[in-house]
Amino acid sequence: MWLARLLTQAGAEVDVVMTRAAREFVGAVTFEAVTGRPVHHEIFGAGHALDHITLAREAHTLVVAPATADFLARATHGHADDLLTACLLAADSPVLLVPAMNDRMWNHAQTRRNVAQARELGYRVIDPDEGPLAVGEGSGPGRMPEPDHIMAHIGRALERGGALAGKSLLVTAGATREAIDPVRFISNHSSGKMGIAIARAAWRRGADVTLVAGHVDVPLPSEIFVVHASTAAEMTTVLEEKLPAADVLVMAAAPADFRPAAPDAQKIKKKGAAPSIALEHTDDILRTTAGRRKTGSVIVGFALETNDGVANARTKLKEKDLDLIVLNTAGEAGSGFGTDTNRVTLLSRDGEQEDVALMAKTDVAEVLLDRIETLLRGR
Repeated sequence: MWLARLLTQAGAEVDVVMTRAAREFVGAVTFEAVTGRPVHHEIFGAGHALDHITLAREAHTLVVAPATADFLARATHGHADDLLTACLLAADSPVLLVPAMNDRMWNHAQTRRNVAQARELGYRVIDPDEGPLAVGEGSGPGRMPEPDHIMAHIGRALERGGALAGKSLLVTAGATREAIDPVRFISNHSSGKMGIAIARAAWRRGADVTLVAGHVDVPLPSEIFVVHASTAAEMTTVLEEKLPAADVLVMAAAPADFRPAAPDAQKIKKKGAAPSIALEHTDDILRTTAGRRKTGSVIVGFALETNDGVANARTKLKEKDLDLIVLNTAGEAGSGFGTDTNRVTLLSRDGEQEDVALMAKTDVAEVLLDRIETLLRGR
């Protein structure tokens, strides 16, 4: 029900088809109240003979959530004994199945075969989450994923055929932490919000996304493959490994520029004079890894500046051999680290400059990916 509510609030027209078993758990009137549309369940009744054709033809995507073990068995063997399975057989649009059941049922060999068969038929199947099951059943795989996770998969199913579909994207996000001693570090205020927004939007557009995450202040997306990198050196190592296969790199992380030259193995005690800590430069990740870039790839950097922003960003664009750099200004209201919004300027290799108005970081991500798609089409 919450998924139907979220889809409706997002502007979708949601038609709910309920099986007989579903009507044992929740009333149709609840879904009617949430979606503002009638609920369908008849297949043989007067006036309903063509409902399965009409609903399947009009749907941009079909989502079965939850998909029980029984439904998976019926759907993958081509049954059409109720309205929902009949809709699946009549559908040309993407089908997304969201299994939910007891962990032992999920792990049963026949269920696994049914899931494999569903995927062979072209259905998209989301693996269930792990966590507490029904009372007395403990914890394990089988829980239905959270609605926002399902929403992300619906978005990916709907956005087919763009320039990012099937492309390999490497996105970095968050801050690195460079140890002073076992309990202290040098870092910055990056929250990771911008990089995560880019990764999620690119994944929804059909890209195969790897998110390289330093320290972030927001939840990491469960639908995306994440590699953790705590320090600038670790992030460099990950990029050296991943870059040769990446069609796009978006370096949205904020690696520390300096690190202690000799981190202390023990906690530095607060006594006597304050210690003097010698610093050294960390790797310039974009420069260090430049030789690992895939031929024809699109490379995007970020520049957070406090003064002479455009001039400094253009220098970085050239020195680091980037196709595009995203400039934002530290200290500007609603922009930069930690905020949910950003105002950026996009500077390209060919000298173009685009000033983007203050907007949500999720919207900035869409603007940036539009520019990346344009660059990819020209390669």
